[in-house]
Amino acid sequence: MIDESMLAEIREANLTYLILAQRMLRADRAQGMFRLGIGEDVATIVETLSTAQMIKIASTSFLMCKLRFDDRMVWDLITGHDELAMKGAHAAILLARALPEAA
Repeated sequence: MIDESMLAEIREANLTYLILAQRMLRADRAQGMFRLGIGEDVATIVETLSTAQMIKIASTSFLMCKLRFDDRMVWDLITGHDELAMKGAHAAILLARALPEAA
């Protein structure tokens, strides 16, 4: 069972994530969609949310963001300490080939 303090943290994380997502999309839509892993439809929805709508959505007990890296190789590349630049480039290539998820 999730206690009240964890629910408050989820709500805060949700609101922070939505605000960041909206800023990213408004600054550079294509790059924002890529970094968020979302498609056109979801980008349009997030981009046009009002502050009141974001607060209402963020108030749910469901975490809006998720860990996108479900590939062990990507985690190994990201967390590795040797040849960091090369590994970062390889991780970016692996992530770029993943299709945006529909939310």
